[in-house]
Amino acid sequence: MVSLTGRKVLRVHRGYAYAPDDVLSAIVRFVDPDSRRSVQLSAEKALLAYPVEEFVSVARRTRGGRRPAPRREDLPFLRELKRRHQELNVRHFGGGLAGIAFRISWKMRTRLGELLLDRRTEQPQEISISRRHLLRDGWDEVEGTLLHEMIHQWQAESGHSVDHGKLFRDKAREVGVPARAVRIVGSRQARRPLRRRRV
Repeated sequence: MVSLTGRKVLRVHRGYAYAPDDVLSAIVRFVDPDSRRSVQLSAEKALLAYPVEEFVSVARRTRGGRRPAPRREDLPFLRELKRRHQELNVRHFGGGLAGIAFRISWKMRTRLGELLLDRRTEQPQEISISRRHLLRDGWDEVEGTLLHEMIHQWQAESGHSVDHGKLFRDKAREVGVPARAVRIVGSRQARRPLRRRRV
């Protein structure tokens, strides 16, 4: 929702355009590399508490109200994501997660993946994965991204907050994935952690 790229480009969810000054100030504190960790964590809480979804349409739709059909070249990726989701669901979540739609994003540049929640019910709608990530980083890393988003799915379906707090970190350790993304899409160099969360 808020990230600073390796080239010092600030990316902010468009819902923050309507935020009050204290939330905008939190964005500055959050991305400031000189801020203490405690200050960044406090700023992160303020950012996550602000209801950006209320100011922006969550799901992009066509005029008919439906999502456009996936591109033909993405169909193999979508099938493999669905297969891996089912397998990981059984292995790490006891098969308890619901089936979910997948989307391949051609536009994600700083995120590897994200979980889209329904604005009214807060229930998971779909998992989006960056096409660049799929093409450049390979299935081992994509599976880690998928697991990251599945933990968010588990949080939402269990009635917990969808965030990167202690519950998330504990579950990430349990399933064997890093609690934070550490790669900028298209780059093979580790960078400062990116914040990944719902749209």
